[in-house]
Amino acid sequence: MCLSTSSNIIKQVGYDFKNIEKKWQAYWAKNQTFKASNHSEKPKFYILDMFPYPSGAGLHVGHPLGYIASDIYARFKRHQGFNVLHPQGYDSFGLPAEQYAIQTGQHPAKTTQENIDRYRQQLDQMGFSFDWSREVRTSEPDFYKWTQWIFLLLFDHYYCKNTDKAQPISSLIALFEKHGNNKVNAVCDSSVEHFSAEQWRSMTSQQQQHLLLSYRLAYLSETEVNWCADLGTVLANDEIINGVSERGGYPVTKKKMKQWSMRIGAYAERLLQGLNQIDWPESLKEMQRNWIGKSIGAKVFFQIEGHNKKIEVFTTRPDTIFGVTFMTLAPELDLVQEITQPEQRKAVEAYIQETQKRTQRERMADVKNITGVFTGSYVLHPFTQERIPIWIGDYVLADYGTGAVMAVPCGDQRDYEFAKEFNIPIKNIFQGVSVEKEAFEDKGSTIIDHSDFLTGLAYKEAMQSVIQALEKKGCGEGTTNYRLRDAIFSRQRYWGEPIPMYYKDQLPQPLELKHLPLHLPEVEKYLPTPEGAPPLGNAPYWAWDTVNEKVVENSRIDNKSVFPLELNTMPGWAGSSWYFYRYMDASNSDTFAGKEAVKYWKEVDLYLGGSEHATGHLLYSRFWQKFLYDLELLPVEEYAKKLINQGMILGTSAFVYRKPGTQTFLSKDAIPEGVQMEPIRVDVNLVNSADELDIEAVKQWQPQFQNADFELKNGVYKVGREVEKMSKSKYNVVNPDAICEQYGADTLRMYEMFLGPIEQAKPWNTAGISGVHNFLKKYWRLFYDDQEWLVHEQQPSNKELKILHETIKKITFDIEHFSFNTCISGLMICVNELTTLKCHSKAILSPLTLLLSPFAPHLAEEIWERLGNKTDISRVEFPVFEEGYLVEDTKNYPVSFNGKMRFTLELSLQLDQKGIQEAVLNDTRTSEYLEGKTPKKWIIVPNKIINIVF
Repeated sequence: MCLSTSSNIIKQVGYDFKNIEKKWQAYWAKNQTFKASNHSEKPKFYILDMFPYPSGAGLHVGHPLGYIASDIYARFKRHQGFNVLHPQGYDSFGLPAEQYAIQTGQHPAKTTQENIDRYRQQLDQMGFSFDWSREVRTSEPDFYKWTQWIFLLLFDHYYCKNTDKAQPISSLIALFEKHGNNKVNAVCDSSVEHFSAEQWRSMTSQQQQHLLLSYRLAYLSETEVNWCADLGTVLANDEIINGVSERGGYPVTKKKMKQWSMRIGAYAERLLQGLNQIDWPESLKEMQRNWIGKSIGAKVFFQIEGHNKKIEVFTTRPDTIFGVTFMTLAPELDLVQEITQPEQRKAVEAYIQETQKRTQRERMADVKNITGVFTGSYVLHPFTQERIPIWIGDYVLADYGTGAVMAVPCGDQRDYEFAKEFNIPIKNIFQGVSVEKEAFEDKGSTIIDHSDFLTGLAYKEAMQSVIQALEKKGCGEGTTNYRLRDAIFSRQRYWGEPIPMYYKDQLPQPLELKHLPLHLPEVEKYLPTPEGAPPLGNAPYWAWDTVNEKVVENSRIDNKSVFPLELNTMPGWAGSSWYFYRYMDASNSDTFAGKEAVKYWKEVDLYLGGSEHATGHLLYSRFWQKFLYDLELLPVEEYAKKLINQGMILGTSAFVYRKPGTQTFLSKDAIPEGVQMEPIRVDVNLVNSADELDIEAVKQWQPQFQNADFELKNGVYKVGREVEKMSKSKYNVVNPDAICEQYGADTLRMYEMFLGPIEQAKPWNTAGISGVHNFLKKYWRLFYDDQEWLVHEQQPSNKELKILHETIKKITFDIEHFSFNTCISGLMICVNELTTLKCHSKAILSPLTLLLSPFAPHLAEEIWERLGNKTDISRVEFPVFEEGYLVEDTKNYPVSFNGKMRFTLELSLQLDQKGIQEAVLNDTRTSEYLEGKTPKKWIIVPNKIINIVF
């Protein structure tokens, strides 16, 4: 480290943030200052940000919020003596790059690299202490090799209920060989029937493989999916917002396709219980609980009249079974086509077509429109054998429960409204309750009536009794159900991880680890093929030669030794479900992460990211974690001990107001009351801090404003403002590059933290940033005036020490509790007080610089060097407050004469009353107020007041 000489110190008196920040960023990069070691005697601390998708727009000021918070904490933990792992990388597979490739023909890898270069430049200029030696990219083959490997492990395992964990599929085959599936207690498709060992052995290899797909944790099946034709791909539920695709806002419909899925439902209970072990926001944990949707109730089987099939329903209220007056099926169930009577077929098919136009969320949210169609068929009540009509209704979903509902209109409001709409009878089975106006849903005060053996029983007793009766009769059983559906894993995209499978006799066959990674092939077009196959169908070399064990041209497919490869790719959440372990050992080519590295780092100690990932990434990653834990590849069941959801920085959009049908725009403060105007967004960068529009700039910005007439008030055009999500489409994006250029990265870092608590959303206001910048200049002036270096070696006063140690105590506490906005306030108060005292003591300013270091690292490093230190500041021990300096040893007494306070006098708290009197009398101001008179009485309250009566 090159130290400044005293002459340089004197010459470099201004706060030249541009050169300071450039200097230290270069120093950190050259010296790999923040590189973590996998072999350290220090305690470890692993802090992680959710890695970004590198979009073409780059970062706006809202993106770095979580990175700044994590960086402050990472620097703080280094100061405390921890070996800190603070890595960064890129979730670099994604739909936007593919859509750009479709539009331009440019390979997604090229645009992704360009975007990453842009992100890296922006991240570096903000002074983040990332260990870039461990950078990962999900689109790099040396990374997705291990994503493919984990997929193969999932394919090669099933979930055993007896051991409550994943087991090798080979052990399941061994059980089938000996006992069939009669002694198997495993999670599997509901369509699996019992078979004996003899039946298993009599199956062909193809039949056995097909059956095993019903047990595998990664499996192929015909599944109803969310199909987005405009994007040409399947979407997960969390990728759909208000019935349209999150990306692009395109319509989404239901479609049946052969898809890879993940049996995440097998882990539903463990995912629920695991939430009790982790320090995550309660609101996020509740979102996951609701998504998993645990319900305790019973399975009931209703025999279809005239058919050999039964309808299975799951209900949380089997105690109301004698109140069933109709059955409702999800319109998309295959069974609907089988049971629909000829006279109802036309109406049923028309209803099914209408239902396909609506997403699940739309159907669930729409409680006003009650629709349905009678199928013409009936089921028989399991106890009374009464005929119960079977309807279809879009409020029932095929992938929740069994897709069938036993409708009890007296006990469920939605069933009640359905029955009222279609004049279906409503039986009242509750004692002392009227259901003339609405259903009775209070199970806590339920007493069953008109229900045979259940009559007179309360809810709990009736539940137990009816489940026993159902099990005895063989038409039901008590069970627990989960709303959590198996996760669709296939995507009909190009820019994603290839699924390492080929097809022999139309059945999937896995590649071996030695053949991974299966590289993404080159294609001429990124659209689906003319036949509708996914984009990988355009690849000329996309077949697997089992003899030579390599990818070959498609023309060689003979289904004897050369077979077609899987055309679907993996979803965006695949790589993000395990990337945090790759950071532990990023360059390991032999395994996803070495045992010693995993043993040392173990888990993420602090994870930061948005709550929007609650039911996507944060759930899928917990599922993969538990699976890899079952295989003893990982040491813990949960990968992140603590999670913080940072709030969003909101944009303050700007609007101009147009008279309808004209090109005339009125200033916001010139619009007459009651006159309707048309608000139009304009770029916030064309508006100054006083909300005044740069009219010439806006005319050049977009053609629609070129010939516009702007009516001013007092010579200016005032825009309207509205706080909303920061987005390029809303023209309210603030570029951090411009802030760093004008004020510096340290100012940007501190201002983002100063805006408010890390977890809360807050609006961006560029006008407020100058206050933080002025604070840093004020801190600089503790060391310099216009002429010279001011720092001296003299001992500080007790007051200065008290201010310092109060600040040390506050900053330490607030950082540990992630209250970064109050840290900034505390530093500002400290600098103001030290400035008032004209404090320039090195004994005070050195620890103060350490306190500032996590927040404004460039400035702190520069001052630390100028203080004469020979090592960089990043690993210097954080100051520890000493209680003794916080104890008051003097009191600034108010001194009053005949009850009127005239002046204050600082006195030692050790003085007795006589000593206080002497000190007061010795003060020249006392004789002035006594006017030669002798005090008649002294009123002294120690540590409070002094009053002289004369």
